[in-house]
Amino acid sequence: MSGHYTDYRGVWLVLVAIIKRTVSLPRVQERPPRQTFTSMLCSAPFRLPENVMSLCPCLSGKEYNACCGPLISGALAAPTAEALMRSRYSAFVKRETGYLEESVHPEHRADYDPVAVQQWADNSEWVKLEILNTSGGGPDDQEGTVEFLATYRQKGVTHVHHEVGQFLRHDGRWYYTDMKITKPVTVRNEGPKTGRNDPCPCGSGKKYKKCCG
Repeated sequence: MSGHYTDYRGVWLVLVAIIKRTVSLPRVQERPPRQTFTSMLCSAPFRLPENVMSLCPCLSGKEYNACCGPLISGALAAPTAEALMRSRYSAFVKRETGYLEESVHPEHRADYDPVAVQQWADNSEWVKLEILNTSGGGPDDQEGTVEFLATYRQKGVTHVHHEVGQFLRHDGRWYYTDMKITKPVTVRNEGPKTGRNDPCPCGSGKKYKKCCG
C-alpha cells in the first residue's frame, strides 16, 4: 500500500500565526504601585491659607498692610494706645527700630539706646503677643495703659515679657512713655545668662543692669 505522508503540524503552526495577527487578545492590566502613608500624605489636597505669610505679627488676625504696616510706615497714626503697642511689637518682629524710637514720647527718649535696641531685635525671635487688659487709650482719651505678654526667644532662652505699657497723646498722636514690668519669666534655659551690660531682654533699650537686672 502506497501513499503520501502529510505533515499537519506545519499547517497548524501557520494557522496559529494567522490567528495571532488577526485576533488581539486582551492585555492584562498592570496593578498600580501600592501607596504608602507618606505618599498619601504628600498627595493630600492640603493648602495653607493664601494670606498666611501676610498676616500681621501682632496676631490681630488682620493682614499686615491693613493693621500695623501703615502705622510703621508713617502712612497712618495709631488711633488708640493698643494699636500703637501692637505696632511696636510688630516693629520688633520686622526689625523696624527707627519706628520704635519715633513712637517713644520725645520727653522719654533720653535713656533710649538705638544701638542696643537694634542688637536686641536682631538676636531675638518673637513667638506671640497676648493682650491682657487695656485702660483708657481710646480715640477720645489722653492717657492709656496696655497690659500684655510677649513671648520671645533670645540666646537659646525663651522669655515671657509681662508689661503694663503707659501711653500718652501728644499733639494728636499716641506715644509710648514708660512701663511697669515684672522681671521676664524664663521658660527654658539653653544658653548663657544675660550680662549686666547687655541690652535688657525686656526690650526697653536700656542696659540690663539699669532695667530689669
